[in-house]
Amino acid sequence: MGRTNWAAFVAAAPDLARTVEERFGAFTHHVLATLRKDGSPRTTGLEVRFLDGELWLGMMPDSLKAFDLRRDPRFALQANPGEGTGMGGGDVRVSGRAVEVDDARVKAAYRKEVEPPEPFHLFRTELTEVVRTSVEDDTYLVVEVWKPGAPVRALRRT
Repeated sequence: MGRTNWAAFVAAAPDLARTVEERFGAFTHHVLATLRKDGSPRTTGLEVRFLDGELWLGMMPDSLKAFDLRRDPRFALQANPGEGTGMGGGDVRVSGRAVEVDDARVKAAYRKEVEPPEPFHLFRTELTEVVRTSVEDDTYLVVEVWKPGAPVRALRRT
């Protein structure tokens, strides 16, 4: 199976992809989980962008999360849940691998669109799982799970 970027996810699960983008778009800052050198988890704040069929992770130069991703590209990205306990749109998480981009043309296009502080690290994502957890009819906890090559599975629990 080839690389599964954001565009591949959108093609495979357009309704879930739209909901996930809306959840990430509702707030600026989200939580990125990476693995430290000793294997323990690190969580840090991060802004994300959906551009040109990719989910991009941009970060400050020499940040610990960038070093973590260079060493071990696995990540989990949790959408900001917002204020209170409402969780409008559900709880959303994206997991995968982050691949650092050094191509000057790609970085220039990102720079033009996003205008990040200079210099910056840029990673594109290869998705391994997208999960949305929500409440339906004040009765069911619904967990929607998408993985490359498989349809969305919805699990309902009372």
